[in-house]
Amino acid sequence: MNNTLRLIFPQWQGAGFNIMPILVPELNYQDACQGYAIGSQLLNWLAPQTNSPTATVPVSMSFDEADNVTENGIQAYQTVKRQLKLALETIETHRPDRIVTLGGECSVSVPPFAYLAKKYEDDVAVIWLDAHRDLTVPSDNYNGYHAMALAKLLGVGYEQMLALLPATLEPKNALIVGLRTEDEASERQKTLGIASLNPEQVADNSQAVIDWLKATGKRKVMVHFDLDVLEPTELLTAVGRDPNGLRIAQAVRIINDIANAADLVGLTIAECMPREVIKLKKMLAALPLMR
Repeated sequence: MNNTLRLIFPQWQGAGFNIMPILVPELNYQDACQGYAIGSQLLNWLAPQTNSPTATVPVSMSFDEADNVTENGIQAYQTVKRQLKLALETIETHRPDRIVTLGGECSVSVPPFAYLAKKYEDDVAVIWLDAHRDLTVPSDNYNGYHAMALAKLLGVGYEQMLALLPATLEPKNALIVGLRTEDEASERQKTLGIASLNPEQVADNSQAVIDWLKATGKRKVMVHFDLDVLEPTELLTAVGRDPNGLRIAQAVRIINDIANAADLVGLTIAECMPREVIKLKKMLAALPLMR
């Protein structure tokens, strides 16, 4: 029996309502904010067919201000909290050994990775392919939950949210790969002692990643793949346009090398923002006889 769960998690609320229209100016306000939900559906449609069980986390598409207010330093706090619980309940229903998650913004990794951290206890590491650290906390300037994702998995942040997680990891068991931006969490990374590699350090081979993984002594590994780690001139399917990212072949090689070096139990593909697909969807909706 294939006990790998494919989890469709189109959560968009964590992306930050104020910044998305700035980062995706070619879309209107609501489409820019909710674009990651379309990205999740697109990834599911594009992904190879599988015999594995598939489940979808129910995600609200309400754009009412009352559903998306900031509380406790987290935008859309109540919605994000509710969907975190729903994701964990969905996973527990299947009790998988492995999880592939198709998001959605970066916080979609929190429930599956927390579940796997509990299942495999002290025998799992996390490798975070991302242009950003995702280590902010509610007291920082940015209140988008997706930028807090890795911090949550490492037990850092708002305690009431952390209390919902079945387990967290130690910072020494996390590696950020493809990091190429500076932000307010830079000092927090140093304080926590979280290792990172920039794109140049993994451009030719994955040895630095594999050396780090072997040094942890963990037999299981989870990989978070934020599409903004990629070079935007080769594939612009994320919000970020920071230059000098990983090439597609490099990212694929790194993830495959990780899977060959340890037991890959979790894989998330996150932050797909399909601008042109969203424009096409809007065009179709405006045509006669389409409803």
